[in-house]
Amino acid sequence: MKKLYIMLSLIIGLGVLAACGKDVDDGSTVEVLPFEVELTVTEQAEVGDTVKMEALVTYGDEKVVDADKVVYEVWEEGMKGDSIMIDAVNEKDGTYTAETSFDHDGLFHIQVHVDAKGYHSMPVKQVTIGEGAEYNDHDDDHGHADGFVAHFVIPENAKTGEEVELITHVQIDEQPLVEADVRYQFLSEVLGNKPLWINAEETNQGEYVSAYSFEKAGTYTVIIHVQNADGLHEHEEYTFEVK
Repeated sequence: MKKLYIMLSLIIGLGVLAACGKDVDDGSTVEVLPFEVELTVTEQAEVGDTVKMEALVTYGDEKVVDADKVVYEVWEEGMKGDSIMIDAVNEKDGTYTAETSFDHDGLFHIQVHVDAKGYHSMPVKQVTIGEGAEYNDHDDDHGHADGFVAHFVIPENAKTGEEVELITHVQIDEQPLVEADVRYQFLSEVLGNKPLWINAEETNQGEYVSAYSFEKAGTYTVIIHVQNADGLHEHEEYTFEVK
């Protein structure tokens, strides 16, 4: 009987070891599929013409027909702070479309913001209307590093005493910029001469998040500073209200 107990113990022990070995080293890998957004816009048009915008969203070989959010952001060169947002129409075939028009000559930017499959992508294209226009060097679209794009989600209905989520998406060459140092610098008359600095944390690839509860109502300017170990140092500026 004693020998039988010993044999059973050995069999059970070997079974446990085999199971553990299978869990740890079964050779399995998790496939990461490429997430891509192909933006197509009318790149040359006249004043009053319809400018078409189309984004094709794919995940691997699959066309994404159920994106969480697709919105177009449009602004004139040097005036990103005055951009307008246009909701896209889901054509149910992987494409998301919208249209706009312009009432004067100039150089305009069209950027699509896509949230799908846990990713955020924001490619941008330029549109020349009429003969275009000349712009001053001090316009707020300062010279960015090639391929650098940042987008701050402007807080809506921000109120004093309530925590406000601060989200910025950053890309370089249409890929998420990871492991960057992102800081929010707030300026406002209600803060006096002392700016408020808040560090952001990377919660997803290329997504930098923080939260803050503002004590005073007023107009706030936020300057988003982006740096990394490769010497990149960029900034974007936005304005929003706290009530």
